[in-house]
Amino acid sequence: MAFQKPSHTFTKIHLKGLRTNRINILFLLSFTVFINTLSFAQELPKSSVSIPAKKPIDTTKITAGEIVKLPVNTTETDSTKKDSLKKKEFLTGIVKYRAADYVSMNQKKQKIYMYNEAEVLYEDMEIKAGIIEIDYSKNLVYAGRIKDSTGYSQRPVFTQGENVIEPDSIVFNTETKKAIVFNSKTEQQGFKVYSPITKKENDSVYFMKNSKFTTAEDEEDPEYQFVTSKMKLVPNKKVIVGPTYMEIYGVPTPIALPFAFFPMTQKQTSGIIFPSFGEDTGNDRGYFIQNGGYYFAINDYLDLAVLGDYYTNGSYGLRIENNYAKRYKYRGNVSFRYENLLNSERGFSDFTQSTIYNLRWSHSQDSKANPNARFSASVNLGSSSYYQESVNQLNQSNFLNNTLASSVSYSKTFAGEPQVNLSLTASHSQNTNTGDINLTLPTLQTSIGRVYPFAPKTGSKKGVIQNINFQVTSRGEYSIVTNDSIFGKSEMFDDAKVGMKHSLPITTNFKVFDYFSVSANANLDENWTLKTVKKYYDQTNEEEVSIDQNGFDRFLTYNVGASIGTTIYGMFNFEKEGKDPRIQAIRHVIRPSLSYSITPAFDQYYETYDVVDADGTTSEVEYTRFENSLYGSPSNRYSSSVGLSIGNNLEAKIRAKDSTKTEPEKVFILNNLNFSTAYDLAADSLNISPVRVSGGTQILNNKMSINFGMTLNPYALDSNNNVVNTFNIDNGGSLFRLTSANLTMSYTLSNDSFSGDESAEDSAASRESARSGGRTDDLFGRSEDYADKRLSDQDKNKDKKEEKNDFYNYKMPWSLRLAYSANYNNTQRQNEISSHSLMFSGDVDLSPRWSVGASSGYDFLNQGFTYTQLRFERDLLSWRMNFSWIPFSDRSSWNFFIGIKSSMLSDLKYDQRKRADRSVGN
Repeated sequence: MAFQKPSHTFTKIHLKGLRTNRINILFLLSFTVFINTLSFAQELPKSSVSIPAKKPIDTTKITAGEIVKLPVNTTETDSTKKDSLKKKEFLTGIVKYRAADYVSMNQKKQKIYMYNEAEVLYEDMEIKAGIIEIDYSKNLVYAGRIKDSTGYSQRPVFTQGENVIEPDSIVFNTETKKAIVFNSKTEQQGFKVYSPITKKENDSVYFMKNSKFTTAEDEEDPEYQFVTSKMKLVPNKKVIVGPTYMEIYGVPTPIALPFAFFPMTQKQTSGIIFPSFGEDTGNDRGYFIQNGGYYFAINDYLDLAVLGDYYTNGSYGLRIENNYAKRYKYRGNVSFRYENLLNSERGFSDFTQSTIYNLRWSHSQDSKANPNARFSASVNLGSSSYYQESVNQLNQSNFLNNTLASSVSYSKTFAGEPQVNLSLTASHSQNTNTGDINLTLPTLQTSIGRVYPFAPKTGSKKGVIQNINFQVTSRGEYSIVTNDSIFGKSEMFDDAKVGMKHSLPITTNFKVFDYFSVSANANLDENWTLKTVKKYYDQTNEEEVSIDQNGFDRFLTYNVGASIGTTIYGMFNFEKEGKDPRIQAIRHVIRPSLSYSITPAFDQYYETYDVVDADGTTSEVEYTRFENSLYGSPSNRYSSSVGLSIGNNLEAKIRAKDSTKTEPEKVFILNNLNFSTAYDLAADSLNISPVRVSGGTQILNNKMSINFGMTLNPYALDSNNNVVNTFNIDNGGSLFRLTSANLTMSYTLSNDSFSGDESAEDSAASRESARSGGRTDDLFGRSEDYADKRLSDQDKNKDKKEEKNDFYNYKMPWSLRLAYSANYNNTQRQNEISSHSLMFSGDVDLSPRWSVGASSGYDFLNQGFTYTQLRFERDLLSWRMNFSWIPFSDRSSWNFFIGIKSSMLSDLKYDQRKRADRSVGN
């Protein structure tokens, strides 16, 4: 029995809460013993049992001396015949042999000697060695090394099929296919084995004595290895070892196993997934078993992993992972996680219980599978608090994201003239802060390809008439707006909306004066709905009454418009005769556009009711029965608006730094700078719309992106901060009043940025973050999954050239990511900065095998650091060690891991962590 540390609740019993579920724990232990008694590791028993025939017991033992012993040649003679029986041939196949120095044959001893770079090829067997001796009288082949003044060289290499052994010497019997191998070295799928004496029983079974095995890259001086007294190796199938202990750089450790089984098959194999053990002190859940379960290798296209967690206070979790793929067809994965979490113990004041779940599904179809039909899915839905409360999943970069989104779509194209497109989409959007959920189950869209009724049968289209075209589109939705608290219940369908919208846009375009492009358009929209509203004023209760009316109804709207635009180019040259300036020219491109649109007032869809106030005054209230329509309501305001927009692009031609290049380089000064506004001719006041300015550019060799925007209002505010029909300049102010502004900058830089050898990084952790809806740039911290350590970039430097010195690296690789954001608001004289923050993330390789990194930020508005994560990783050749630490906030926690990289020995690890106290944030 262990004692807990005293907590802040002095009334709590200071003993581990193991008695609360003692019956369940005893049942679990009994069930575990029962499973271990009756279960089989990787080899399942045969479904049917047959009675084998009785075989005589062979008491003959084969030893090395018996293999090399000269057999007795006998000849049987038939008394009725004078000829003798023919002896069996020594070699059943063609033997090919060669040597660099000499090949000598001794007929008396019936031997062949080969020296220096000797090779023997016989059937599927190949032997390369310094010395090879063939004794065809005894059916033996001996291969060994060459001894010289420097030692031994040209060790034998024995190859049979796909199996390769590199011993000091070997004796092989060509008749029985058996062999004795001395000081052999072999490798199977990264599993490297050294054995002083190996007995090759047949083509696929090896018995080894006092062997050592490891997955280290350095075979001569491995950083770790396992020593076993006996081993059975079946290439590409399995390895079975007896009593085994571990050595680290030749020093024995107390880590030992009575026996072990390692599957070596190259195919998927079902088997038990070994769990991890620990203690959850952050939320008083007691001891736990995590991520234990079973892996089902169903077939070559489909697999399934079922994992579970259990805590001694009664908490538990279930996780199902599935991957499927079919080449040239589709691929995808499904993940479902369910957790029933108990904080503390029942009966205590701080006891809480929560049930959370999360479902993710990703499906993609190969573009070549069906060019006319496509199905795709990206689903991420579940409890709004899942990423905040879950204790055993990837959430470092996801819990700060307040939106979950899903989409499942199917599209079909019907070839023909005109072409018909059909799509069916189900979508989901969820705000994790409020728990609000928007569902469309489903959205149906159909469209007919654009039709040119007056286009010529041959040649290009010219003029207004020939360019007239139209397109018919339809969109129908079943929309549900609900909350996480009632999701999945019948109440979520009470306020569902159904609607359909048909659109017929008609457009044409033509040239005017060769430099101006003119386009004209007319849009016709018809909306269908199955629910309208009827309103009246209740004089008795003095309130407005709204009555929903079910039934089909429709309304029709339309508008017309036209636009004219052109492109103006300006060039300013700095080049002069006899001079070669760095900036050779600046080009300015202006794209002005003038538009005009008319939207009629659809008063026929509006009704009125009278409201009588306490003074007996009657007022009239106007409403439309379509105000709750899915696609909005018709407008009762006539609009005649003129719009103006100006787009700008500024770039420079700069002399190339490389003197061998004859053409100048193009550099963007401003990628875009846009101005837009409008004037409503039909409005009785506030005719001018606010001027909106937006722009963006890239500097520092396109490593820093800058985007900005602002809104300028020409009208002034009254004493109540309401916009009035008076220009701001006439009210004693400036020409425009700045009402809002925003600025964002992002910067990505690394040491490779200066060498021109930069490549995009696409790690497994970033892909998993994107799948969950989180960030992929480490600005919210690097993702970690307690259940799957493959998400760490353990092999990120595997393909890079490393320095000879493992403890010093003069290049010092590093990377830095910055994101700056600022927003200003002054719509009603607030004159405030609504948000102002800087986020950064960086990593530095102190040596080729040491890496440290940090992700953090600073909120200038609230004057505090944002979510911060510190991390370091150590590549221990065959091992990997990492540590991550969240030093402050209500998610303060740390995680330490050290384990073997090889998937074959991945269960040999040490994992310790302190989780965040979830009760702090609740």
